[in-house]
Amino acid sequence: MQRPYEFSSMTTLVCFEAAARNASFKKAAQELNVTPAAVSHQIKALEIDLKCSLFLRHHRGVELTEKGALLFIAIERGFETISEAITQIRERPETVDVTIGATTAFSSLWLTPKISAFWKIHPSITVSQVVSDVPGMTGRCDLTIHYGNPQENGVEYRKLFQDHIIALGTTRFAAEYRISRLEALLKAPLIHSSSKETGWTSWHDWFAALGFPAPKGRSFYVNNYMIALQAAQDDVGAVLGWDGLVGSLVNEGRLVKLVRESIPSPVGFHLRIHRRATAKARLFADWLATSP
Repeated sequence: MQRPYEFSSMTTLVCFEAAARNASFKKAAQELNVTPAAVSHQIKALEIDLKCSLFLRHHRGVELTEKGALLFIAIERGFETISEAITQIRERPETVDVTIGATTAFSSLWLTPKISAFWKIHPSITVSQVVSDVPGMTGRCDLTIHYGNPQENGVEYRKLFQDHIIALGTTRFAAEYRISRLEALLKAPLIHSSSKETGWTSWHDWFAALGFPAPKGRSFYVNNYMIALQAAQDDVGAVLGWDGLVGSLVNEGRLVKLVRESIPSPVGFHLRIHRRATAKARLFADWLATSP
């Protein structure tokens, strides 16, 4: 059976993360309680698997290559998410009133702040999140959030919002590539979120909807929207943004709208209410659907 994740060996990834974080195979070995030679062997195996160099070896240490830095950012954020989930599981009360499932991006950008606001109004209702980017991993939830229009007959849902899709980048990136019009954006580096599960609009779709050809600039591919947004904040390229999700990043000035053009999102975000949903879950669902 094919695995749902395109992973190298977890042992090699753990060794790589420790070596990258410490900028040293020796320090990574001490942390992992293995020999430096064992760490070096695991890193070499990972480089062979990925067919690229991840470190520049120096006499007094190691330095990440560009591809190594990209992998380190992704692994670091993944490990942070796992660590947070383990902490929540350890500290989570046995009784949970409402369980809601969402993707990583939707949870971070929209849902988590909403739950915080809900708790101020209903402090006695415990809401738990199941955060997953893998389809079918939210089966035990009372509520789940989806991007797209409900297709199944008899499904109860609440529409949350249907927003516009805009081109985003940093002010530094816009100045470097002199982006003020779409023609300049066609030639600039673009960040592509390549997850097949989300069905989100691509750069090719976005330009086509505006009557423009496919972009010609350098492409940077990731399969996680949060990583795509972080890469844009690091001046890697421009990224597409759903204005209903990324409002906080724009308001804080971390990303700016690069051109005035935008397109309406072809579908909206909706909240599915599963049959197991309790009265408290329905109360939370109605509040989410009507909250500003």
